[in-house]
Amino acid sequence: MKKTGKKSILIIGMGRFGQHLAINLMEKGNDVMIIDCEEKELEPLLHTQASIKIGDCTNPDVLQSLDVASFDMVVVCIGTNFQSSLEITSMAKEMGAKYVVSKATREIQAKFLLRNGADEVVYPEKDLAEKCAVRYSTDNIFNYEELTQDYGIYEIPPLGEWVGKSIRENNIAAKFKISILGIRKENGATDIMPNPDYVIQKEEHLMVLAQDKTLNDILKKL
Repeated sequence: MKKTGKKSILIIGMGRFGQHLAINLMEKGNDVMIIDCEEKELEPLLHTQASIKIGDCTNPDVLQSLDVASFDMVVVCIGTNFQSSLEITSMAKEMGAKYVVSKATREIQAKFLLRNGADEVVYPEKDLAEKCAVRYSTDNIFNYEELTQDYGIYEIPPLGEWVGKSIRENNIAAKFKISILGIRKENGATDIMPNPDYVIQKEEHLMVLAQDKTLNDILKKL
């Protein structure tokens, strides 16, 4: 199965999440096979380089025919029928799948999936909701990525006292306990890992690694 991509990945279930995942994985050079029991769900990806199959993976014969053990990863993206997701996850692991990622919408689903073969569980809707909650709860967060329960990467405007001075002059890391990972300039260009002598401008956004509590303290000053 493995060709020229970085990984070979089987995606079962072509809802919105499955479709977006497949497209993004292919854009990154991976070999992707997709399967769904409904032909109409596969139509949006007919123009892509994905290998496309029609079939019901709750049928052991269908799943067996895919040779799940030959893929680097199997992603079960069925969100509307948890029983089917659970059965497919369990059978895929029993058939030798190396790594199984299953989609869940609730904590109780995750517990069952992990007990029945899933190596990892993802919560697309929950993750998006949490990200939007952080972003839209204040006017001064333009983007956000959670790293751990206590740390994240935030895109914020600079404090007034930072403007016109270099990162070194502001002594930001030591004084404010955050790390500047990038500068998003007014024209949209991004300077990753800027030089300590970089002079911060008012119109720019800073991408900072910070503890949530520390970032909240900074936001109070904006």
